[in-house]
Amino acid sequence: MGEYEPKIEVHFPETVPTAKGTTVKLECFALGNPVPTIIWRRADGKPIARKAGRHKSNGILEIPNFQQEDAGLYECVAENSRGKNVARGQLTFYAQPNWIQKINDIHVAIEENVFWECKANGRPKPTYRWLKNGEPLLTRDRIQIEQGTLNITIVNLSDAGMYQCVAENKHGVIFSSAELSVIAVGPDFSRTLLKRVTLVKVGGEVVIECKPKASPKPVYIWKKGRDILRENERITISEDGSLKIVNVTKSDAGSYTCIATNHFGTASSTGNLIVKDPTRVMVPPSSMDVTVGESIVLPCQVTHDHSLDIVFTWSFNGHLIDFDKDGDHFERVGGQDSAGDLMIRNIQLKHAGKYVCMVQTSVDKLSAAADLIVRGPPGPPEAVTIDEITDTTAQLSWRPGPDNHSPITMYVIQARTPFSVGWQAVNTVPELIDGKTFTATVVDLNPWVEYEFRTVAANVIGIGEPSRPSEKRRTEEALPEVTPANVSGGGGSKSELVITWETVPEELQNGRGFGYVVAFRPYGKMIWMLTVLASADASRYVFRNESVRPFSPFEVKVGVFNNKGEGPFSPTTVVYSAEEEPTKPPASIFARSLSATDIEVFWASPMEKNRGRIQGYEVKYWRHDDKEENARKIRTIGNQTSTKITNLKGSALYHLAVKAYNTAGTGPSSATVNVTTRKPPPSQPPGNIIWNSSDSKIILNWDQVKALDNESEVKGYKVLYRWNRQSSTSVIETNKTSVELSLPFDEDYIIEIKPFSDGGDGSSSEQIRIPKISNAYARGAGPSTSNACTLSAISTIMISLTARSSL
Repeated sequence: MGEYEPKIEVHFPETVPTAKGTTVKLECFALGNPVPTIIWRRADGKPIARKAGRHKSNGILEIPNFQQEDAGLYECVAENSRGKNVARGQLTFYAQPNWIQKINDIHVAIEENVFWECKANGRPKPTYRWLKNGEPLLTRDRIQIEQGTLNITIVNLSDAGMYQCVAENKHGVIFSSAELSVIAVGPDFSRTLLKRVTLVKVGGEVVIECKPKASPKPVYIWKKGRDILRENERITISEDGSLKIVNVTKSDAGSYTCIATNHFGTASSTGNLIVKDPTRVMVPPSSMDVTVGESIVLPCQVTHDHSLDIVFTWSFNGHLIDFDKDGDHFERVGGQDSAGDLMIRNIQLKHAGKYVCMVQTSVDKLSAAADLIVRGPPGPPEAVTIDEITDTTAQLSWRPGPDNHSPITMYVIQARTPFSVGWQAVNTVPELIDGKTFTATVVDLNPWVEYEFRTVAANVIGIGEPSRPSEKRRTEEALPEVTPANVSGGGGSKSELVITWETVPEELQNGRGFGYVVAFRPYGKMIWMLTVLASADASRYVFRNESVRPFSPFEVKVGVFNNKGEGPFSPTTVVYSAEEEPTKPPASIFARSLSATDIEVFWASPMEKNRGRIQGYEVKYWRHDDKEENARKIRTIGNQTSTKITNLKGSALYHLAVKAYNTAGTGPSSATVNVTTRKPPPSQPPGNIIWNSSDSKIILNWDQVKALDNESEVKGYKVLYRWNRQSSTSVIETNKTSVELSLPFDEDYIIEIKPFSDGGDGSSSEQIRIPKISNAYARGAGPSTSNACTLSAISTIMISLTARSSL
């Protein structure tokens, strides 16, 4: 066969009824050459729902969960190069009835009305009918039926029963059932007695409710005492039986009875009305104008019926004050049941607003209000803006913040940089900025520094909080103006000139590309030599040249530059080139022992002329048993040609040598000399110390100290004494084992004794305390103040001991 246009062989019916929520399938099969393509579409132009699926080369269209909006005329289009063919079919939507609103059980009093309504949806739209106890219910007399509504007027007992609303269409029928119960009972107050006691104030209004259980609705009569109440302009009885009295007077007090009557009986209930005097505010709070930090009392004093409890509460800006939570500022004061004053301590700006004193009893409730205005330092200015910036100035503007009820008198501008310690006040034009000025020029800024600014407002009360910082802006670049400080130098190695200086801080460099120009020349010469150091951190320059003579003076100055150009030079100063070490050793070295721990060394300046300047001398010393490389060193300064060496070991041989030195180093060493320290002093302290006092004299006696073989011989003794309350000590030397001291007896004395020798001072006795004595004669011995006592004129204490501790 040759090519031919499509021919649809199998297609869906012209009408396809489809139930709600089901899945519908439409089939379309076509022959043709070339093989035709199948396309599905809706005839009304609407898109086919996205939930629809296509299967078997588009031959089947499947629509799940079918809804009303899916209904319509669908087309199957088969097409190839020879032509096309179309098949059409209508999808119709149907749904059985479904309840939207059902009916519910009702309990009604006899002679009342009943209204029921039921609603259902469906496709086609359902119709309604009603059943009572399974039998059809029709409109007649008191019963009115209209579609899904049922209305029964003046219900009687025969109307009670089971009712059904029926909704139906050709696809189904549904039922909704409810029971109607008719109640008929006489008045009953057993559960709804009148309130036993009702309180009301003079001039107020009161409603006494009367709600007995009754069916049908009863007729109400009220009595005061035994008299029937008649309605008037102050007294009314509502349909529900409630009694309302307005503009109450004292004469309205008494017992009230509500009597209810219907076809089935009569009942009554009684309650009492008590009339109280009204509460009145005698001293209300008054509006005030205060300053931050002050404390005030807002009064709230009332007269009231003292048989009633009274409660005071305060609110601030519509919120109740919690005196426990906010006790730091708020306190209730007064101390009387008729006073509820409020104290506000240490008032802050946040405490400004409306304060209301609320007074409540069981019969009335009233309030009194006052406004509190709080004056304080200004709030922070707003929107600080840098309008223009140069190398040393910045034009600022801002908006005023709240003045907190006190006019702003002045503004202060502060600045901060990465180099400042916090915020600093700056100079401005105008110098003093008044409270009506909102722009100023900041002057005396450093070029090429990042600044941020803030504004602080002040008034007669104080200085306010600062504004938020402005944006950060960098000043423009400028020529450097600050030169390096402390230009100096010296030292270094041979043929070197070392020049040093303190770097210029970054905030004073005035721009990018900062560096130094080092200028120097031999002293007295005219031509400067220049070196450029392109580093802001450079602080040292070394000039090396064989022509540089040792310790020669040079004139030196250091300048600055940046991308804008060159700045000034520092003042000229004189710096010396590197020295040469001393070339000659000291002469005539001599050492002698002073004691077991000290020696003294002497020398003379070099005999021949030195090429290197001498700044001082270095003495090296070491013990014979130690290595020379471990020797210790001490230095002298200037022309000093002797020194004392301490803290040595006794009876030890020491070697010593001396060198001259300067900034270049040390010169050659002198010849080595030897010296032996003396034997150590006696290690035993004086013992068996006895003292006697008589006629303002103290006589001390002690045993002789004998030195050991390896100790220096005792040459004498030192007696050290002082007042008990003084720190300075006096010393007497003697070569005997006794001493007589002429001392006044108006103080306690502390005394120690120790031997001395060529090797130094020996071990000291323990401290002896001689107490203040007013008598003519006393005697004693003892090593410590803890054992001291006051002696009588003829008392004798003999304490023999050997004092062994060191002083």
